[in-house]
Amino acid sequence: MNKPLLKLLLALWLPWAGLLPARAQTLTVAPDGSGQFRTIQEAINSLPDAAAKPRTVFLKNGTYREKIYLDGKANLVLKGQSEKGVILTYPQARDMWLCGPGATAGDWGVATLNLRNCPDITLENLIVVNSYGFDAPDEVTVDCPTAPTGKKTVRNTGHQMALRALPGTTRLVVRHCTFRALGGDTVSPWDTEAGAYYFKDCTMEGGVDFYCPRGWAYAENCRFICHSREAAIWHDGSGSRDSKTVLRNCTFSGDDGFKLGRFHREAQFYLVDCRFAKNMADADIYHAVSGPGAKQWGRRVYYANCHRAGGDYAWMQDNLSTAEGAPKAKDLTAAWTFGGRWNPLTGAVRATPPVPASQLDTTAEKMLLYQRAVGGWPKALGEVKVSYAHRISPGARAGLLDGKNQNDATIDNDATTREIHYLLKAFQATNNPAYRQGAENGIRYLLKMQYPNGGFPQFYPDLSSYRHEITYNDDAMVRALTVLRRVARQEERYALVSPDLVGPAKDAVARGLACILKTQVVQHGRPTAWCAQYDEVSLLPAKARAFELPSLSGEESVGIVRFLMDTEQPSVDVKAAVDGAVAWFEQVKMTGFVLKEIPAPQEPRGIDRVIVAQPGAVLWARFYELGTNRPIYVGRDSQVHYQLREIENERRAGYAYAGTWPAELLAVEYPAWRKRVAHEAGK
Repeated sequence: MNKPLLKLLLALWLPWAGLLPARAQTLTVAPDGSGQFRTIQEAINSLPDAAAKPRTVFLKNGTYREKIYLDGKANLVLKGQSEKGVILTYPQARDMWLCGPGATAGDWGVATLNLRNCPDITLENLIVVNSYGFDAPDEVTVDCPTAPTGKKTVRNTGHQMALRALPGTTRLVVRHCTFRALGGDTVSPWDTEAGAYYFKDCTMEGGVDFYCPRGWAYAENCRFICHSREAAIWHDGSGSRDSKTVLRNCTFSGDDGFKLGRFHREAQFYLVDCRFAKNMADADIYHAVSGPGAKQWGRRVYYANCHRAGGDYAWMQDNLSTAEGAPKAKDLTAAWTFGGRWNPLTGAVRATPPVPASQLDTTAEKMLLYQRAVGGWPKALGEVKVSYAHRISPGARAGLLDGKNQNDATIDNDATTREIHYLLKAFQATNNPAYRQGAENGIRYLLKMQYPNGGFPQFYPDLSSYRHEITYNDDAMVRALTVLRRVARQEERYALVSPDLVGPAKDAVARGLACILKTQVVQHGRPTAWCAQYDEVSLLPAKARAFELPSLSGEESVGIVRFLMDTEQPSVDVKAAVDGAVAWFEQVKMTGFVLKEIPAPQEPRGIDRVIVAQPGAVLWARFYELGTNRPIYVGRDSQVHYQLREIENERRAGYAYAGTWPAELLAVEYPAWRKRVAHEAGK
């Protein structure tokens, strides 16, 4: 062909080339070497992260003994040659993993098949097995640097994930697959905020909670085999009131006495046309008491046309009419489950328009990244305090998404309450609904973490060490109650949150107020001040860190009094609590002393703090001895001293042992409050 003619043909063809459909890429994997790759991971690693068309990794029949990672891949199909011919297997106990690589990696890598930040993945014709429980002895003790004793007992019925999907993996389609483990959490697709998972014609087998989706999930024509008497299925719908798990035309069997399901926090179950084996226990889906339960939206478990071999239990009766909107059984489709945002049968995804720049707040965007799935925020990542002033790198962003299910959310050091306040401010300025949703999830977190007696732990759900104690320290509980009071009163920007939160917030404030009154220390029949921490059961003063012994607080009591003075129409008990605390502040003040910071080049910090005499000055100690009201100073050795100079410099210079916290309260705020209360009483 001559060159002029070739140029003409190219000129005619090239404009149309971009309109031709792109060919979907297919890679073949075979363990015997007859494919392009011998291992699944090699094939996955060879692909770019994203593509316009779905890519297929086709697996020839055989057994693949490897742990598989899909990280940041999108639009990918992992398809076996036949439904029973492709086996992916790996032995991995979660407890053992967390004693090794998982000590730093967390749950990334805990399963046979691991996915994160992978939207639009399809799994088809696969048998995925976590074989640890089937192969291992009943229990084994391993070295574990993260355990208090350095050792960990690993049982063959512990958590063993075959499939684990971390946040960022949504619109997951699973067809004709089998997932097997002896232990719990076999199938764990976890993205509380955005997870959407579709299972059809699958078999799932395992121990407690072996099918445990978070977010939105739909399972149809699936078989569930339970090896636990605790629960087969589980759901976490705490991220959204609309979250739900729907099971249609599924069968349940298992060991004698197996229970159907349970939930630890907000959840919503729909079971339609399901069949249960005769040996299933007479136990409805229940609240596991180790979790907070469904405080916000109530128990939501619904059945339609479900039956048990040998006769139905009473709790199986149809009750769809009691669900929100009273849906009909025929309407509970996959499209309904996902609220029209995604239809896994057609692949249709409702487009979300890009957020205009005018609706973006860079600090608020960072806060949403840091927010944990439970709704609260951490105060630090490891030893690094959370700061929204710095740019978040792509690697750090991926790490934050991976850490969504960490249990380090807290109300300590202003965490969670500051984010709620800022996000509502950002919503007010930008009208970006994501910011309001983030704030509402934070408010729900506060409601979830509150104890029935009204107290708040320092952390939730991590209640280890002293974190479980009712915590006034650093004003943690008072800040949480202040946010809830603003919601209850619908003050300013807090009027923008969902009306559904107002009632629960009012109840929470009332219980919190009752807890405050119960924990005020009474001396010789007179109410005085408060301690920084209390046991959540006995309500007795409790120890926190080594230098924070049970003692009356000259700082935290100020915040509590201010909260009480903000009570509308205060009761006799509230007035007595305020008056008693103010009288105590007057009684224990150190007149004629001041706290000074002085240079101390010989000390590691280069400074020191000393209490010295100064006429006219007034000072209060941070801690006062219970029973004597003497100021005390405690270092890291937990020994009580009565002079600040007697404890180590590291604590003297690094902790606030004395201050003027009650000064303005006594001089200005309390007299004004007393005047207002007297005026209201005289009306």
